[in-house]
Amino acid sequence: MQRSSIVVVTGGGRGIGRAICQRFAADGAQTVAAARSPEELAETKRLIEQSGGRCHVQTTDVCVPEEIDAVIDSTVSRFGGLDILVNCAGVAPQAAIEELEPALFRTILAVNVDATYYACRKAWTALKARGGGVIVNISSIASIDPFPGFAAYGASKAWVNAWTKALAEEGRPHGIRVFAVAPGAVETKMLRDAFPEFPKQDTLEPSDVADLVHALCDPGCRYATGETVFLQRRGD
Repeated sequence: MQRSSIVVVTGGGRGIGRAICQRFAADGAQTVAAARSPEELAETKRLIEQSGGRCHVQTTDVCVPEEIDAVIDSTVSRFGGLDILVNCAGVAPQAAIEELEPALFRTILAVNVDATYYACRKAWTALKARGGGVIVNISSIASIDPFPGFAAYGASKAWVNAWTKALAEEGRPHGIRVFAVAPGAVETKMLRDAFPEFPKQDTLEPSDVADLVHALCDPGCRYATGETVFLQRRGD
């Protein structure tokens, strides 16, 4: 990074989101972690500050547009702008089509689709005012290979990929670059809750995803935008 960046990360309380917060904070960024759990956010903040970084946390329900607005508004007010938005909040419940109740389907769309829209829409003005910036949306390998039980999840992440490409074109005149990062299995609570026996040798670490997100935000990638970057580990 050429300057101290101002970064907002949704889903920053644990897993991939926490690792992304840690990676940017290690680079000197003013990092804002947003998530529903104050306890998990407190741990993210503790770990970052223990390592000498800076982290502000804000308890947020990403499904409520007013709460997303508040995160962006408070970030701009506190730090003077916004450079990077990472949409990492997500849910991945497994359910066969016969068991996919309407309420669960709506929850998947609310977190994976609606919340991404809310955050991008609100951040857009702030990024334009800053003279440009970067949005990274966390997708999934399931967006192109949704195995049984993940039809709704895979479809929601396919929407993220298409949304990313469309926003990248809108952002070009304003210096706003937009990417999606689509990992395979990542060693997180979400993975282990769904697949406790998934082979460890085939899982990425959250830090692997964080490193890729950080790299895409670097000025060295200033001429790239619109791509969905897939990241997968297949044993050693």
